[in-house]
Amino acid sequence: MVNKIFLGLVLLGVPISVIGSLLHWPSVIMFIVYCLTIVALAGFMGRATESLAIVMGPRIGGLLNATFGNAVELIISIFSLKAGLVGVVLASLTGSVLGNLLLVAGLSFFVGGTKYKRQKFNVFDARHNAGLLIFAVIVAFVIPEVFTQDMSESSTMSLSVGISIILILLYLAALFFKLVTHRGVYQHTEKPEEHEKEVPEWSRKKAIIILAAATLAVAYVSEKLVHTFSEVGETFGWSELFIGVIIVAIVGNAAEHASAVMMAYKNKMDVAVEIAVGSTLQVAMFVAPVLVLISLMYPTHMPLVFTLSELISMVTAVFLMIMISNDGETNWFEGLTLLAAYFIMGIGFYLL
Repeated sequence: MVNKIFLGLVLLGVPISVIGSLLHWPSVIMFIVYCLTIVALAGFMGRATESLAIVMGPRIGGLLNATFGNAVELIISIFSLKAGLVGVVLASLTGSVLGNLLLVAGLSFFVGGTKYKRQKFNVFDARHNAGLLIFAVIVAFVIPEVFTQDMSESSTMSLSVGISIILILLYLAALFFKLVTHRGVYQHTEKPEEHEKEVPEWSRKKAIIILAAATLAVAYVSEKLVHTFSEVGETFGWSELFIGVIIVAIVGNAAEHASAVMMAYKNKMDVAVEIAVGSTLQVAMFVAPVLVLISLMYPTHMPLVFTLSELISMVTAVFLMIMISNDGETNWFEGLTLLAAYFIMGIGFYLL
């Protein structure tokens, strides 16, 4: 039933998105159309990723989902940088970190927890990711904030570029560690036969084609969505910061949101956690530094310096996620705790 609704939304939403943008229909109406279309396309991305996860394993499945999901945000951010909206880009990066660690993980743990009393995932991956989260968010994001207090603009940008290059290199090393040198070394000991019995909905080739096509469509619709933000913000009284942290982040990461919750409901917690935490790491260690380097091509450069409210929110989210996930198991109440933290921060950003 849900799949049929999503198919209908895609078949209607994509043409309406094209026609509406060409005929300049009202921004508020198009904003709703774009959001619904992206959510429907995210459903297809989730099903394609699930098929790939069964064929290729949870780590590569989770990595693929995070990559395709973050490609959307990368495209939105590049268009925003081109328009000189550095504040929106930094806010959307903050929103991605908060959204993945608190909203996506929280929803996954809560929805899965309503069906299963306890859900387990690979504790070795959780501990490995905890160290990377502390490095990526706390070390790499807090250091520029502290060091640039007394720096000139050019020195701030030089520090940001240096940190960005280090982050990208470490992210590539982390992938090499997980997928090559230590692949299969830290396996989950429980029910290894569980995934072997499953039959993917689509073949690898079909899943990759659908995933790529859906991503292209999402990228097109997302780019149109960016142009509605200022008018929608004025209509609803949303600030630039709130649009970046909450709206852009939720819409830009719709694919991960749908997939992670779907995986958790089916008790595939390794994939759900890999999507939520893996996507956060990809945003912090790859997307953010790449955007810093891309901004050098535009008149307005983007330093890797966040506001104090953004930094404290991200640091708090990292510590809360580590405390909840470090034991390798979860339940609905822990999911609710993460969601509560997200809503508290959401209220704060709305009122700023």
